[in-house]
Amino acid sequence: MNEYLTYLYLLTPLHTGGSADEGNLMGIAREVHTEFPYLPSSSLRGRIRAAMEKTATEGSPLSTDAAENFFGRKLKNGLPTEGEVWFADATLLFFPVASLSHHLVWMTCPLWLERWSRWLGDKAISQTILKCRKSLAGKERPAVSAVLNFDADTLYLQTAVLSKSEIGHFDTSSIKTALASVIDTSPIAEHLLEKIIVLSDENCISLVETGLQREVRVALKADTKTVDGGSFRSEEAIPPEAVLFFPWGTKAVKPFQPNSDVDTQANQAAKQTKDKNDQAARKAITELLHGQRLQFGGLEGLGRGWTSLITANQSEA
Repeated sequence: MNEYLTYLYLLTPLHTGGSADEGNLMGIAREVHTEFPYLPSSSLRGRIRAAMEKTATEGSPLSTDAAENFFGRKLKNGLPTEGEVWFADATLLFFPVASLSHHLVWMTCPLWLERWSRWLGDKAISQTILKCRKSLAGKERPAVSAVLNFDADTLYLQTAVLSKSEIGHFDTSSIKTALASVIDTSPIAEHLLEKIIVLSDENCISLVETGLQREVRVALKADTKTVDGGSFRSEEAIPPEAVLFFPWGTKAVKPFQPNSDVDTQANQAAKQTKDKNDQAARKAITELLHGQRLQFGGLEGLGRGWTSLITANQSEA
């Protein structure tokens, strides 16, 4: 089994679509236990599958049949079949926050970093996260409200002002090393990695709530172009420059099952075709999820959900 870690760098706002709307608010998908926004694995899988099936119809080595087998046939003999690839939810790693003193900073929290570290298995990053937690909790010295990787006497955020006594510092060299491939995709990513701020999980969700992009839309009368009687809605989105990540993997190749109704030569030809399709499918998905742009979520007609995809981690089992 091969496992991968893919980063989504948001080029435009991402509207993931909530499970329920409240009044006129078109909310986004949120984790039940933390309220943090996320991109469900079902949305990831569906969009990636559609992109691969489209590739299969454009003269690539990948056939439509191979793509269907790889993701699992939607219906075969009345039932869906198991595919050879899996996807986990995409969760936040860094969230951009406006700052009156530093223009823009990249916010994260121990929970996001720990989720990321579990898949990386990097001891240096784990030690960095532990130091941040201790600083925020005041276990080694007086507690601070934020831990930064840059110098600041005072930090002005959207809804908070932090004085020098409330600020700690940490070394982010291990984080930058792990994100080297993401830095290569965008100059602003390299700039923002010089301005990382770690907040407690509780303070992070508060700033995420105020930092979500919200737009109000109204319906207009066709003849007068005036507002049509209170018809409006507010749409939420994760802002551009945010970084999410999602683990995914490919399962072991299913063994070829000979057909007893045909001769040996026909079975050998069928096996060669299967082997070729298996290789084509695995190559196609790794190429699709590295160095490419793909659109996720809703409101595609408004340009929402454009992301730059980078696959930076791989393990084999």
